[in-house]
Amino acid sequence: MFRSPFFLELIGKLLTRYSSEVFPCVSYFSDKPTTARVSSQRVPLSGLVVQKFPQSWQPYLRLMRADKPVGTLLLYWPSTWSIALCSSPGSLPNIELLTLFGLGAFFMRGAGCVVNDLWDKEFDKKVARTKDRPLANGELSVFQAFTLLGGLLSCSLAILLQLNYYSIILGTCSMVLVVTYPLFKRFTYWPQFILGMTLNWGVLMAWVITNESFISLVSCLPLYTACVCYTVIYDTIYSHQVYIKFSYLNSGDCRQNSQRLTFNWGVLLGWAATSGSVYWLGAMTLYFSGISWTLVYDTIYAHQDKADDSIIGLKSTALKFGDNTKPYLSLFGSSMITSLAITGLMTDQTWPYYVGLLLTSCHIGWQIGTLDINNPADCWKKFSTNRYLGLILFMSIVASNLLK
Repeated sequence: MFRSPFFLELIGKLLTRYSSEVFPCVSYFSDKPTTARVSSQRVPLSGLVVQKFPQSWQPYLRLMRADKPVGTLLLYWPSTWSIALCSSPGSLPNIELLTLFGLGAFFMRGAGCVVNDLWDKEFDKKVARTKDRPLANGELSVFQAFTLLGGLLSCSLAILLQLNYYSIILGTCSMVLVVTYPLFKRFTYWPQFILGMTLNWGVLMAWVITNESFISLVSCLPLYTACVCYTVIYDTIYSHQVYIKFSYLNSGDCRQNSQRLTFNWGVLLGWAATSGSVYWLGAMTLYFSGISWTLVYDTIYAHQDKADDSIIGLKSTALKFGDNTKPYLSLFGSSMITSLAITGLMTDQTWPYYVGLLLTSCHIGWQIGTLDINNPADCWKKFSTNRYLGLILFMSIVASNLLK
């Protein structure tokens, strides 16, 4: 079977399609130059799936970004790191927890997008990339958006109630970040930091589920820091997709900081859910690594909108850093790797973990080294590849734990 022409052809197509994204060094050293794609040039599989639903459903699915699953993966991966790190030595991660956190990431990411669009409806109308969102173009009313939000939060609550009470407390606390992070772009240049805190909150929750104590969260701090710094990097690059035309209105950089704190809440939640407590030192190192990661990719992301953000008065790290973006991304990337290394030492990881850390370092270095902050297509390409980085790190943690 595995030597059949059909199977070999299928493997060849998959390698051609994904190898340069999962392991970008393949294309970097290739004789054939690669060109960045703008996301609109090729409809992703998720977009095609959304188009199969009834026409009346599609605006709701687009409002919760069901057609763009990259954000769900970026929210999901940090919590899987915690679940894997807290698993018993020599065993695989808890499949039930991985499934619950996957569903939770889907629903809470959708809820976060609805909250964001409710706050930013008027701003979205003035930004080329967002003017066709269902609330901005009038496809859906505010009441319909709140109805969808209620459904998504109800599903999220049902999942949260399956976890231990430590995780329920942590999960409830994350709602403050989810609801408020879109506001930070109005008065600070660091909204990605709040995003990083939120996106990686699952790290702490997963850690607590395993350890059944809040005290254990200390050991998760370096990982959380690394994730936040990474978010700053990729979201700053993302913001550069639209080149700055005007800079006389500067009032909104804060959303990105809020995103960093928000997206990485899963780090804490995953730790709590897996351990039943939080070993704070280990959990917080993991959490900070997640915030660092968010600072990376969300700064990349922010570069696609910097022209429109400048005109309408919103702030971001893309506008704050400007042409000096790469040194800052390098700083956040270094913080992420350092926090991950500390997490590995504190949790007695074996050699596969550090191999994964090396691959992660190479991926971050490739993103920063080849990034063109004034090329929207390249910013989108670099941002999108982060969904594979989270998988690489997760697999390395699983392999490391099996060798203990």
